[in-house]
Amino acid sequence: MKRSYPAVDMVKTGQNIKRIMKTKGLTVKDIQAFLELGTPQGIYHWFDGSSMPTLDNLYALSELFQLPVDALLIGNRKYVCAMYWDPMYRRLYAYYEELLTIVA
Repeated sequence: MKRSYPAVDMVKTGQNIKRIMKTKGLTVKDIQAFLELGTPQGIYHWFDGSSMPTLDNLYALSELFQLPVDALLIGNRKYVCAMYWDPMYRRLYAYYEELLTIVA
């Protein structure tokens, strides 16, 4: 049976967090220190999609990256909020999705 509710793609979310981290010039050690994690293994598990950051860690990452939590998560939901119905945003989002397919 196919899901009828939005779901997070763990692999794509991990790849997105890694991409944002690199774009911001941050290392795994930087993330580990910011989140006060004992070891970096959990972060690597996010990258390969075998686990997800906790809600608290997602919230902290959104602060570190200066992005909303929704920008970190990748799922099967098309539009996140009402502003996304704006035609200009939808056009920009279509370019973004195309860019992701080219980069991947």
